[in-house]
Amino acid sequence: MSAVLANTAPASLRIPDLETGFQVLSRLPLANSQQAAVEMNAFLDCLLQAPPAAGVYLQILEQTRISLCFIEEDLARRFTNKPLPLGDLEELAFQEVVGTWLKAARSYSHCAQLQDADGGSADADRLALILHRCIYYTGMAIVEHHRARRQLPAGLWLNLHGFYASAEEWGIATLAVQDPLDPLGRSTHCAAALVALLLTELSGPYSLSIRELGLVRRWASNWSPLVTIHAAIPGEPLPHCVVDLMQDAGLCASSECLVTENLRRLDTSRLAMQLSRLREQLQQRMAPAQIGLGEDCTAVQCHRLLKRVFKPWTLVRAGRQFRRHRAAGIAKVCSGFVGMHYYISGTEFNQPDNARIYSRQEFDSLFAFRHMVDPTQQLTMRPSQQGFALDDWEVLDQCANGFRLLRSNAGRKLEPGQLLSLCPHDGSAHLLAQVVWLRQEQSGGLVAGIAALPGRPRAVAVRPVAERPGHGEHYSRAFLLPAVPAVGAEETLVIPQGWYRRERVLEMHTDTASHVRLQRLVAEGSDFERVTFAAA
Repeated sequence: MSAVLANTAPASLRIPDLETGFQVLSRLPLANSQQAAVEMNAFLDCLLQAPPAAGVYLQILEQTRISLCFIEEDLARRFTNKPLPLGDLEELAFQEVVGTWLKAARSYSHCAQLQDADGGSADADRLALILHRCIYYTGMAIVEHHRARRQLPAGLWLNLHGFYASAEEWGIATLAVQDPLDPLGRSTHCAAALVALLLTELSGPYSLSIRELGLVRRWASNWSPLVTIHAAIPGEPLPHCVVDLMQDAGLCASSECLVTENLRRLDTSRLAMQLSRLREQLQQRMAPAQIGLGEDCTAVQCHRLLKRVFKPWTLVRAGRQFRRHRAAGIAKVCSGFVGMHYYISGTEFNQPDNARIYSRQEFDSLFAFRHMVDPTQQLTMRPSQQGFALDDWEVLDQCANGFRLLRSNAGRKLEPGQLLSLCPHDGSAHLLAQVVWLRQEQSGGLVAGIAALPGRPRAVAVRPVAERPGHGEHYSRAFLLPAVPAVGAEETLVIPQGWYRRERVLEMHTDTASHVRLQRLVAEGSDFERVTFAAA
């Protein structure tokens, strides 16, 4: 498919008028998104190579808008919410979707150039529409990098700032334009489109789940008109972060910006009032759908996410709980309950005696080696032979409760929220940790933010309590974390994802077997749940 998309439009395809363009669009096979993407790219290539008159060009591009977004959203599912690094087919889909968004932005920019070349009186409404679409489609390329958890390539933010600066220069940055993609039929403008992307960037997209990122994008789009953009005035104090139209970034520290002429500050006072009001309404047990947060999210999810974005969206400087400092060394990392249990316990997991049942493989081994000279001799295997290999990660910096790590070589796939065991560069024992955020670099390496779980873990085994004596299930691997009063951490049990139910009773085996009753869910990730418990 990639080779097909890279080809130019067929020589026989020409779109001189609206009727021809509409006929081609009406034949797009929307039920087959892959083929539809091929034909849509050929269609855009044709417009770029042999454009019709500027007015016709713009109308045709507007007609493609709904179909184009439908096709690309469908293709994006192939690389969204996938462990990193992406596989070959996922990487191919990612590159194709990003390329199509940028081609659409380039088509609108081309249309604007033709209007200037024609010497026509390109009215303000038409220019505002074109620049809004350029910002939107370039912004979608940034969104795809967020969804795929990829580092942004150079130039994307500079292009966005350039489109917005043009809108400011023409005095149309806040001129209303219609948006057929808005489900409520609301109008928007260039400044709101840029603000929506800035708010998404401020929310920390690489640490959000795909579901949370979708909510953040929707809220940012809905509330972006509440934020206004103003030019910085020489001599006046600046907020701690501003937009520099000449820097390839969203918002940056004002202390690093020297030329005031290029700086823009955001006024988020109305947005702050909106967020505070929504949080109060949620506390009054109003349904999220009733207050405009959406029908696909719970009150708990909305409250947690609103609390998370409140400070960054209102540009309140958030201090770090622990100071970060540079570090150097190699950390050993293992993923998966099987491997983590091995490295934390120091021995291979075996079913406790009260649940011991020989497998067919074990029975065959006992029969085959029954004539050994020393029947008590233990079979020694290296961890790598058992599938417990460790990945080497370079430590970039660290704080009291976490690390920022880089892996530049091949290794196991990871996903945000995943549980890991980690042996620090300056330690000898494995800790339990969670992937807080994850990003694949342009070079192909992975950078991850890792938060250590409090306390030194102990490898244990758990299973559901048998309903009838003698019919118990096999034990599963789990971890016991001690209470750490210094950081307010209770004693917790780390169990596989899906095991937690409030008041559920489990049988836990440490040195002996005991029954515990699960109480409160403290934290969870893609493959684990961390819960408090009491003796049952």
